This record gives sequence, C-alpha cells and structure tokens, in this order.
Amino acid sequence: MEHVSSRQNDVVKRFREIVREGRLGDAVLLDGPHLIADALGAGVELEVVAFARAAATGQLAELAERCAASRARVITAPDALFALMSPVKHAMGVVAIARLAATTVEEAIAAGSPQLVMMLDGVQDPGNVGAVVRAGEACGATALIAGPGTADPFGWKALRGSMGSAFRLPVARTENLGDALLTARAAGLKIFATVPRGGTPLRRAGLTVPAAIILGGEGGGVTEALTHLADETLTIEMRPSVESLNVGVAAALVVYEASRQRTHVAVR
Repeated sequence: MEHVSSRQNDVVKRFREIVREGRLGDAVLLDGPHLIADALGAGVELEVVAFARAAATGQLAELAERCAASRARVITAPDALFALMSPVKHAMGVVAIARLAATTVEEAIAAGSPQLVMMLDGVQDPGNVGAVVRAGEACGATALIAGPGTADPFGWKALRGSMGSAFRLPVARTENLGDALLTARAAGLKIFATVPRGGTPLRRAGLTVPAAIILGGEGGGVTEALTHLADETLTIEMRPSVESLNVGVAAALVVYEASRQRTHVAVR
C-alpha cells in the first residue's frame, strides 16, 4: 500500500480539485466505506482509493484489500492530509475517485420496459437529488433524467444521498428538458407532470403505460412551460394543512404507485 505525505503530491491535488469542483468529466468523488463497497459491487471503476492511515490498518483493512484486488490504486495519508482530500468535516476514513459516466437521454428513455422515467426540473438540493435516485431504484423507476437547474446527480453529495443507487439506475443529464420530453413522447412514453393541486389524483392515474414523470424543484415545482408540455398532471392528495412534500418523498410515492399498478396488472 502506497503512502503519501505531501499536499503537493499529484493524487492529493486531484482529490482536492474534485472536492472543489464536484467532479471532473466522468471522474467523481465517493465518500465513505459503504458507498465505495457499493461501487465495487456494481463494477464501477475505482481509479484511486485513499485511506486515513490509521483506518487502513483497522476495520477498513478488508475494504482496502478489495480495492487493491479491483486494480485500484490504494494509498494512505496522515489524518491532516487526508482531511484535505475528503469533502466532509468528519470523514469516515476513506475516499475514492471513480469513473462514472452519465448515460445519454436516449439511452435513459429506452432503458427498461415498460419505461418509468423520472425527470427532475430545477431540484437544486443535491441531497434531494440523491434521495430521488434512491427512491427511484427502490420503487421501480427505469431511469432518471436531470434537467437544468438540478444539482449534479454525480456530485459527491448526491452520490452519498443515493447510497449506491446511482451506480445501478441509468442517470442522464440534459440542458433542455423540453427536448427530452419530446424525445420521450416520440418513443411512445406518456408525459406526466406533478402539480400540488388540481391534477389527476395519484391513485386514479393510469400509470401502467410507458411513462415519463416530471418532478419539480423545491418551492417552485414543475415550471409552467413543462407542465403545458405534459399529457396529464398528477397530484398527490394531502391534508389541507400540508402544502407540499419533499421531492424525494413525492418521487417515492409516485413511482411506488406506478409499480403497484403494474404489478397488479401483471398478476391479473
């Protein structure tokens, strides 16, 4: 196992740059043992894995061996230097640089059958984006497309929030969600937009068809322009005293209902 001790070391500089920028091309930062173990299990390429020196000889020793067996470069660093390579104040002893490329919009729309594609419109909080990815995989979505104004699904905060789901669920990014909607419609998907009030109640919506579902950002929701492009609007019925739900919760409810309907149809 290689040991580094200088902040001028090239690999230390690379970690610090990705911490600063969020990611570099398809190079992303993974923080913590569970996320790195999930990446190994999903076959994600690990470029370099850095352990705090004490951690590599303790309970994380087995993970270090697995990383080395995957042909990743494995290094250790003193605690003070390791702290510069981690994006969090209270690091968990290991960080990694992985190669994780986004899929294209076309690939995301074609993934799975019948398709159930989540589209995010202006979801700014990376933790919420990660939660939507996690809920999507858990509840049966086939892909996710992040539009403009949405936090990078491959930033370290979103990846941590997705808890490994971003390694398995196809995720695409686009600067024009309207074009992505038109592409989805041309592929035979029905477009749904979630709205707080006045849409088809979720339990009455027909979600067994191939579908793309737009979920809006914190506060503003789905923009009016995208709502007008939808074939139908959906509303999660709530008690009058509650104005809205966290987008991660809303995504889970919508995708779960779609999965429930589809399972019911399949059983019949």
